[in-house]
Amino acid sequence: MKLESSVRQVPHSQQAVYNTLSDLSHLQALKDRIPEGSMSDKEMDDVKAKLQDLTFDRNSMSVSISPIGNVSMRIVEREEPKMIKFESEKSPLKFKFWIQMLPVEAATSKIRLTIDADVPFFAKGMVEKPLREALEKIATMLAMVPYAE
Repeated sequence: MKLESSVRQVPHSQQAVYNTLSDLSHLQALKDRIPEGSMSDKEMDDVKAKLQDLTFDRNSMSVSISPIGNVSMRIVEREEPKMIKFESEKSPLKFKFWIQMLPVEAATSKIRLTIDADVPFFAKGMVEKPLREALEKIATMLAMVPYAE
């Protein structure tokens, strides 16, 4: 099952977005800097609770998701400054995930997220909507990250 997020405008250059996201250790410092008011209070509390379980290094990230458990993914391909591709490592669901970045102007860009998950046919109906919603929330959060220029 392949799903794409909607395209999000980012008020930072394509290179700045790529530089930050291509080294996942940068996200450790950013996880406490999600702009307030970008989501409802309930959504913000839920996101912050999830972010507490996030760990990063340069090439991988891991998060604990209830009731699934630990899910990890690793960067498997970088195409500067256009794309970063990930694959699941520890996950009950095998998937590939990528972030595409395109320039709009010198100081603005746009991003789109794609996930290609190995979902059994009988489970597609149960998984598609939550997976699509998660993809959109991640895209929204990534569009609001204060990327360093």
